[in-house]
Amino acid sequence: MISYAGVKKTEIRNHYELATLMYRLIWGVHIHHGLWHGDESPSQAQRQLIEHLLSESGIRRSAKVIDVGCGMGGSSVHLAKHHDCDVTGITLSAVQRRWATNRSWWQGVGAKTRFLRQDAETADFADNAFDYLWSVECTEHLFDKPAFFQRAARWIKPGGGAALCIWLAGDEPQVPDDVAQVEAVCDAFLCPSLGTVADYTTWLTESGFEVANVCDLTSQVARTWEICIQRVQRAGAAWLTRFWGKNMVQFVDHFETLWNAYESGAMKYCSIVAKKV
Repeated sequence: MISYAGVKKTEIRNHYELATLMYRLIWGVHIHHGLWHGDESPSQAQRQLIEHLLSESGIRRSAKVIDVGCGMGGSSVHLAKHHDCDVTGITLSAVQRRWATNRSWWQGVGAKTRFLRQDAETADFADNAFDYLWSVECTEHLFDKPAFFQRAARWIKPGGGAALCIWLAGDEPQVPDDVAQVEAVCDAFLCPSLGTVADYTTWLTESGFEVANVCDLTSQVARTWEICIQRVQRAGAAWLTRFWGKNMVQFVDHFETLWNAYESGAMKYCSIVAKKV
């Protein structure tokens, strides 16, 4: 794991309070990478990432799912609408919670979803409350990842599972240039640390999960940042972020930093699915 000490919880919360509209305008309702097989549109690629994780995890129809880091409700609404799941989504952001709630009703699945403004590191639910833990690009923001998985494992019924998509540090050993690239990403994108595949496997296993499959999707998702860079340049969004503060400027200015970290191998993007034993 590569840790970076310069991130605060309040910065993460403020980022998502401010950035939600920009995310929607630049990228869409799904605040996560797209998964490309060919020349699909970005919106189709984003849906394909969800479908990939659904397929890998084997989440059954009508399952009860906790969506940790639900953002604007993209995955939650998709799971409820197309897979008949009952979904509880949690987010740090009040703006995202309202957006997700409104969108779920607009999409006709308001009765099958609920959205809460809660910190994933302090939230708690009853033991065995859910069949699956779903988290797409959220655990990067957690300060104590092992403790989160220990607590979240209690929420999942035996025989259920976890379905994750994660920004990762590249495999060890990490040379100084790799560490510097990851630290630059952590600084710009407000990640207290980025774990490796081996780290996540350990954390999940020690929490009572059995890792079933890891898919390296780096080459299929990296195009996300190429498209984001092009859209920011066309829209002049980089100039507008100057009104939103230092962290937003860093965020937009470092899209290429993340893209380069994927290209160099300093970072990876993987899906990881596990079963609760």
